[in-house]
Amino acid sequence: MNDRNDLPLLVTGATGVLGREVLRHARTTGRPVRALTRRTAHPGHPTDTGTGTGTNSDTDWYTGDLTAGTGLDAAFAGVDAVIHCASDPRHPKNDLPAFHHLLDAARRAGVRHVVNISIVGVDRIPMNYYRIKLRGEQLLAASGLGWTNLRATQFPQLLDGMLGSLAKLPLLPMVSRTPVQPVHPAEVAARLVELALGEPVGRAPDFAGPETRLATDLAADWLRSTGRRRPVLPLHLPGRAGRALREGALTAPRNAYGTRSWAEYLAGK
Repeated sequence: MNDRNDLPLLVTGATGVLGREVLRHARTTGRPVRALTRRTAHPGHPTDTGTGTGTNSDTDWYTGDLTAGTGLDAAFAGVDAVIHCASDPRHPKNDLPAFHHLLDAARRAGVRHVVNISIVGVDRIPMNYYRIKLRGEQLLAASGLGWTNLRATQFPQLLDGMLGSLAKLPLLPMVSRTPVQPVHPAEVAARLVELALGEPVGRAPDFAGPETRLATDLAADWLRSTGRRRPVLPLHLPGRAGRALREGALTAPRNAYGTRSWAEYLAGK
C-alpha cells in the first residue's frame, strides 16, 4: 500500500487567482501535485497533451472539463486529496453540474478527501451565485466522501477588478454602509493546502482578512492609489440582500486570520 505522502494532491481551477496560489503552496509540501484545467495551452504546461503528461517540473497538468464531465478519470486516478477551486462566476449555472461531475469522479477514484472553497455569507445573501455556492456545499456534505469546506471573504484582486470597471463612470458607485473584510488569496491557499493534508473536518472555521472596512472607504483608497479623481457615490441596496450586506454578511470578524491588508495590497500593485 502506498504511503499517503506519495499520493498526489489535485487542484481544480488551477489557473485562477486562487488556484495559482494553491499550486504554489502545494508544491512546497513535497507531495506530487496535479493541476486540472479546461485549457490545453497556458503558462506552466506548454507541453500538455491532455493526458497528464504535460509537466512543468513539479506539476502534472491534466486537461478536463468539469462542466461536461470529460477528461476527469485520468486526473483523479490515485489522488489522495482534491482542492476544488474551479468556479465560473460569469456562468454560475455551470458550477452545479461541475460539482456533480467532480464528486462522481472522486468517488470512482476512491479519493480520501475533497476540500472546497466557498464564500462567507453564502447562507445569508439571497443572490444567485451565492445560492449556487451554498448548494455546492450541500452536495459535498451529502456526497459520502471525506470533505472539508472553507468559506473565505473577498479577494482584493476581485475588488480591484470591480472597481476598475466602475471607475469608467464619472462617479464611482459603491454599496453604502457595507462592511467588507478582504483576504489575500495566498493566505487562503496556504490554509486550503493545510486542510487537504489533514483529516476531513466538515465545515472549517471561516477565513477572513485582518481588518473590516466599509466598501465605500475601500473604494476611496483605491481611487487615491490609482490617481483617479472622482467622488464615491454611496448607493443604498434595497431588499433582503442589501440588509444582509449592511449587517455584515460578507465578514467574519472573529476569524481574522489573514495578515495582509487592503492598503498593503494597493501599495504592492
